[in-house]
Amino acid sequence: MEQQSTEQKSTELKSIEPTSTGLKTAGKDTGVKKKKTSRKKTKKKKKKSSRRISVNINLDAKSLLLGIAAGVLGVLLVMTVFSRCSVKEEKTSGLDVDASEPEISVQLLDVNEYSRPGIEADPIAGIVIHYTANPGSTAQQNRDYFNGLQDGHGTSVSSHFVVGLDGEIVQCVPTWEIAYASNERNHDTISIECCHQDETGKFTDATYLSMVRLTAFLCAKYELNADAVIRHYDVTGKNCPKYFVEDEDAWALFKADVNAALEKGAADSKEE
Repeated sequence: MEQQSTEQKSTELKSIEPTSTGLKTAGKDTGVKKKKTSRKKTKKKKKKSSRRISVNINLDAKSLLLGIAAGVLGVLLVMTVFSRCSVKEEKTSGLDVDASEPEISVQLLDVNEYSRPGIEADPIAGIVIHYTANPGSTAQQNRDYFNGLQDGHGTSVSSHFVVGLDGEIVQCVPTWEIAYASNERNHDTISIECCHQDETGKFTDATYLSMVRLTAFLCAKYELNADAVIRHYDVTGKNCPKYFVEDEDAWALFKADVNAALEKGAADSKEE
């Protein structure tokens, strides 16, 4: 009987072991589930961190756009400053000339219908540069020619001023009257006739210097700038003044010299 009971106990123990093993296995299964749960939590944390990263990326994008905009504005500012410096550093002849009144020999023409009609001009809006087209002639000779037209009853032509080969300046018509020089612009411009030595129409240094000084003086007097200085060519298409029509660089240099004289005149007046 004792042997049987012992065998029964051992049999019971054996029958319990699988169950306990099952319990252990179930315990392991439960542990696995817990681990899975912890992994899910980890994934959730990762999702949160990814949202933070996306927010940071959005902020970085805005900063990048602001940086680009600031860069563009900086480039535009530099270009503006550079362009202004370029205008100020415009090429000139380096003449020591300002916009003060030059020496002028006033020899007004007789009032007549062919060269000095005595008609009042409109407010002055421009200065027109001409050349005599008569190589070697002087300022005095051209003035006398204009005045003599009243006797010949022929061509109607004149100019407010004539600049000679030696730089002398002769005034023929008052600036508040019209001269017969620039066709449809006679009514609101002042004309300057310039002498030259040869067929090229190129001006002597003395003539050129007086041209710049007289033009700058007239611009300052009538509150004009170098943009208001034009050629006879710009009004009618006539090849006048020949040298400035055929050499655009020479014309641009002349206007730059006039502008420089105006700026120097303005600077001198501020100092006074």
